[in-house]
Amino acid sequence: MVGHVDHGKSTLIGRLFYDTGCIPEDRFEQIKAKSLSQGRPVEFAYLMDAFEEEQNQGITIDTAQTFFRTDKRHYIIIDAPGHKEFLKNMISGASNAEAAILLVDAAEGVREQTKRHAYILSMLGIRKIIAVVNKMDSVDYSQSRFEQVKEELIDFLCPLEILPMYTIPISAMGGENVSKKSELMSWFDGPSVLIALDSFKKERALKDKPFRYPVQDVYKFGDERIIAGRIESGTIRQGDTIVFHPSGKKTKVASIVKFGKKPKKAVAGECIGITMDEQIYAKRGEVAAIEADPPITTKSFKANVFWMSKTPMKIGEPLLLKVATEEVECSITQILRSINSSTLETIEENATQLNTTEVGELIVHTKKHVAVDLFSVIATTGRFVLVDDGQVGGGGIITEVVYQKIIQKDLRGEICPFTLEHAKPLIEHIRKGQTIEILITNLQATETIGRFAFEHDLEFNFRRENDHIKLTVKKPSKRGEK
Repeated sequence: MVGHVDHGKSTLIGRLFYDTGCIPEDRFEQIKAKSLSQGRPVEFAYLMDAFEEEQNQGITIDTAQTFFRTDKRHYIIIDAPGHKEFLKNMISGASNAEAAILLVDAAEGVREQTKRHAYILSMLGIRKIIAVVNKMDSVDYSQSRFEQVKEELIDFLCPLEILPMYTIPISAMGGENVSKKSELMSWFDGPSVLIALDSFKKERALKDKPFRYPVQDVYKFGDERIIAGRIESGTIRQGDTIVFHPSGKKTKVASIVKFGKKPKKAVAGECIGITMDEQIYAKRGEVAAIEADPPITTKSFKANVFWMSKTPMKIGEPLLLKVATEEVECSITQILRSINSSTLETIEENATQLNTTEVGELIVHTKKHVAVDLFSVIATTGRFVLVDDGQVGGGGIITEVVYQKIIQKDLRGEICPFTLEHAKPLIEHIRKGQTIEILITNLQATETIGRFAFEHDLEFNFRRENDHIKLTVKKPSKRGEK
């Protein structure tokens, strides 16, 4: 639930609670008595604004979560703060949402935070949106005013590739067009807010997406190691072959451990432990995946970042990237463009820094390889935060992988140093114009890789470096090139 401050987000949520019968009677009487003591009608916003400070100031500070239900389904509503100072809270809330209600005050129209919140919804890939023009009672339920605000809002949202499925005129305080059609706005032929919400189809369940299991910790009990974590997506079964990324270590799941029990399978959202049929060393931050459906392993990616720190983000300065359970040093190598989050105007192409509340399309380079996904594929492993000097500076989503020119494969510790399993992904890298460097200590592998290069018409070189051999495989040079 997003929108500019005082446009009625908390009031609408309170009304939804009341109209669906999800407010205990004693709680409602408490709110009613408090409102009357202040000389107001029933203030539904108090149901959400739980903190006394919020009630005194009339603003929402926290990102509160609460629940209501209809005959069709249960809902979790996230009430996001409207104040500029609380954008961190808003992004935290929005990153967990499947759909959004964007509120606009009928009298005030589209304001600064309306635009910022809409941009964040776009950046986070939320496309199921209901636009609500609230406080229609303040403009005498005027159809012409509703159409004017609607046009203003649509004109702003179109460049963001956001098209609300519904734009609904309401009065949250009076309950008009919230749970049922309003007689005071008979000119509106669309649905109420509740009917519109119930029309949304749920996203593909996380359990049906590729398996992702970021390692939280490793516990050792005697000779047994248990790898602990939370399944972010997909399903895991006893006996499945999994690979830990970015290390590439492979094993079979011997058992799944959950609160003293050993179920045969576990699904997204469950916190479990995994034991392996052979003891390998996996560490916090690695991501386990089914062998046939791996995440992206990379050191560079393109991202959309919303910068919140008052200290500007600058190219080349060290930052800490947090994605799932991984924490890795990184830097911004290029800011393709900086964008004003209120007007959507490009501030600067190839910018050198990103200022507070600006959005950047940029390239992130990490100090070591990380396992991630595109946000559009798996949101939980495709979003991240950037920490600057111990404080959260910004949040972003991964939109594209930037392939490195040189990919290094270290096979020095492997008994069988080069197999078909290694060859398949290398071919894909080479087709993209990348150079592969393979480090080995087994001389026999030199001939194996040389034959592989010959069979695929690739350029092949090798040289000795200290205690190992470096083999280079790439596309053949064009004629005339050295």
